[in-house]
Amino acid sequence: QVQLVESGGGLVQAGGSLRLSCVASGSIFRFNRMGWYRQAPGKQRELVAVITSGGSADSAHSVKGRFTISRDNAKNTVYLQMNSLKPEDTAVYFCAAAAGAVMNYWGQGTQVTVSS
Repeated sequence: QVQLVESGGGLVQAGGSLRLSCVASGSIFRFNRMGWYRQAPGKQRELVAVITSGGSADSAHSVKGRFTISRDNAKNTVYLQMNSLKPEDTAVYFCAAAAGAVMNYWGQGTQVTVSS
């Protein structure tokens, strides 16, 4: 049973920073990619950033230059460093992992609230 546990969310003022962590139960090498998604109230879930098992990373246009995804294989952990946060970044952030073609494992989510 794969478990993904997110942490690091909270309340921060605009312009501030947060670092989200996602710890997997077991090695993350089995996942060909892992990612962070977010869902704001009344909106669809959207991809924020993704990183492959080889370390290649990409992010959504709305967060480029502000958010960075990284992974620590030894700790079975994926991070999302979020800088220059904006009120529109307020959402529940989810960690996800893909063992195949789609993201088939999801965490429970962590709330990020950015005040203006």
